[in-house]
Amino acid sequence: MSVSELKHRILVVEDEAMVSMLLEDMVLDCGARIVGPAATFDSALTLAREGEFDLAVLDLNLGGTLSYPIAEVIRGRGIPLIFATGYGSNGLRDSFRDCPTLQKPFSQSDFAQAVAAACSRSMSN
Repeated sequence: MSVSELKHRILVVEDEAMVSMLLEDMVLDCGARIVGPAATFDSALTLAREGEFDLAVLDLNLGGTLSYPIAEVIRGRGIPLIFATGYGSNGLRDSFRDCPTLQKPFSQSDFAQAVAAACSRSMSN
């Protein structure tokens, strides 16, 4: 099943405008809908708590603040998440190493694979 068949709503949390625009294009190219995007920790936390979305893509570092509290809210809601980071999966806390990670910079193919991995993990839980 492709991402477009699922009609996902994907929360995008990214503080760099150019990366955010690239992510938005990737979401749309997959046939999904964008929630947000959120560029600040506070707006992302609000969306994490109250937004309606099926998957989240989180920048690990939002203006010097790590996004783990946002990730914990999303995980607590049972929603799969993907970290986008220049640090790679080795830069994640142990408690989040099971999350798919997009190593910046990443391609549309990398994005699609991470979304598929996050969705398959979610369906198997």
